[in-house]
Amino acid sequence: MTVKEKISLFPHSPGVYRYYDSEGNVIYVGKAKDLHKRVAQYFVSPDRLTRKTAVMVSKIADAQYSVVDSEADALLLENNLIKQYKPKYNILLKDSKTYPWICVSADEFPKVYLTRRMVRDGSRYFGPYSSVMHARNLLELFSELYPLRSCNLKITSEAVMRKKFRPCLNFHIGRCRGCCVGGISVREYNDNIESIVRLLKGGGREMIRHLKEQMKEAAERLDFESAEEYRKKAVSLEKHYGKSLIVSSVIGSVDVFSLVFDANEAYGNFMRLRDGAVIQSLNLGFRMNIEEEQAAVLGTFIGEIRSKFGDLSSEVLVPFKPDVSIEGVEFRIPLIGDKLALLELSLKNAKEMRFNSLKQQEHTDPDEFRMKVMAELRDALGMKELPHHIECFDNSNIQGTNPVASCVVFRDAVPSKKDYRHFNIRTVTGPDDFASMKEIVNRRYSRMLREAPDDLPQLVVIDGGKGQLGCAYEALSELGLTEKLTVVGLAKRLEEIIRVGDPHPLFLDRNSQALKVMQHIRDEAHRFGITHHRNRRSKAQIQSALREIKGVGEKTEQKLIMHFGSVARIASAPVDDVAALIGRDLAERIHEALNS
Repeated sequence: MTVKEKISLFPHSPGVYRYYDSEGNVIYVGKAKDLHKRVAQYFVSPDRLTRKTAVMVSKIADAQYSVVDSEADALLLENNLIKQYKPKYNILLKDSKTYPWICVSADEFPKVYLTRRMVRDGSRYFGPYSSVMHARNLLELFSELYPLRSCNLKITSEAVMRKKFRPCLNFHIGRCRGCCVGGISVREYNDNIESIVRLLKGGGREMIRHLKEQMKEAAERLDFESAEEYRKKAVSLEKHYGKSLIVSSVIGSVDVFSLVFDANEAYGNFMRLRDGAVIQSLNLGFRMNIEEEQAAVLGTFIGEIRSKFGDLSSEVLVPFKPDVSIEGVEFRIPLIGDKLALLELSLKNAKEMRFNSLKQQEHTDPDEFRMKVMAELRDALGMKELPHHIECFDNSNIQGTNPVASCVVFRDAVPSKKDYRHFNIRTVTGPDDFASMKEIVNRRYSRMLREAPDDLPQLVVIDGGKGQLGCAYEALSELGLTEKLTVVGLAKRLEEIIRVGDPHPLFLDRNSQALKVMQHIRDEAHRFGITHHRNRRSKAQIQSALREIKGVGEKTEQKLIMHFGSVARIASAPVDDVAALIGRDLAERIHEALNS
């Protein structure tokens, strides 16, 4: 039976499907509300598939499926199978770190401790925590509120009755109630453990209210010692939650997902809120080996979080609808108010992860990093191809004197200094930046069309606003290059990008690598142009100081400058030294003119 014939027998039920290659390896695992419809999409219209997906389909030698009761079950099964088989074409987690959990052991007198390994022995695990410091702070809080044991002894009621143990230092300094020697009953100890579990589940606000009620009741009974103990616990909890991120007093229990996409990668942030406070936050990265819809990536993200954290809240905030529905869970896209601010906070965390990942990749894999930067710039400017070759132009003059221009070249997002060029303005008189820009753009690309037509840039950046951009575009239009090249202006004041024919400027993200490349090439053009302008100005000053003296020509000037190095040294040199080069009469005349 062929693969197509097998697929035609797939049921119209929710489930998970698996594709195998000719060697029997699982190459893709997917979930579906309707197995038959979903899998048939890969084979009914192959011409609509993207290149990477078509390559995967060409390698499918067999297909299997598993039917489940609901989409939520399909999501969990898909997540487990991906972790088991690690298929080549699935969305894969980039995050290989292990996160800390807080474990409540399954002992008669449970321990509460930090671990990075989950053991299925009946213990309860809470987390994972993206910050080990946050987890340690929680353990310190629990130790302050409820002094628990930290030893590894196997303590049971029977062992305590037989007086098998001796109290340790923690008991004597008040950091443990001494359950090993009968200092606290099993019931009281486990009541403390359940209080800790409620705190770990996000019941901090409720716990504070409960402690304050107990404090008042104890005070009314004139049991002031107990009242003081309850007060201290309430103060400790308030102090801890005062440091926590309180989003809103009107937001109850919600989960938040956000995603940032970058070519074939995605960066996600998950936050869990209880009583308006963020109690958990986790960043994850995903690599997409075939083209995936954003809804599918979000569905995979949700499945991974459910496998780590268990069931979601009844209300989940998302930037767009995922490709999965879960019974008892409402996915909402907030548009205004505190919940929108919460989603934006989550998105900020995802963007920060993307930024840090790119910075790390800049050092570990610079070639891949530059490709990403160029792809980001291409998408931001709406270009058809990657800007492997970028050129930027800048004018320099002071009140119209010595007008010059510069052209700097970036190849694959890095400077190519051997291709930098200077221009002396020939046809423009006075401080006319617009006409100067048109002249140099025309000169640059008319020459390139004659000498190197295959080396034209994909992107031309003009340092300036609409005026300079318009003149540059006019020059390119006269050369017939407006269809081949993308030309934009970069204004200095707000770093806005000006596009021809668009009345609204484009503002790139301040932290984006695309904007950093644009700023870098603009600054290089400015630096290169200013340096050339300064040199020309200095040369003009030398010429004016010597050439105004009667009898001094170009050759005499060059001879003196080559020998003495500067006009100032010529002026301070003895007349005899100057006369040895050009004769006494002219030497005396120069000495008198320069020192008058």
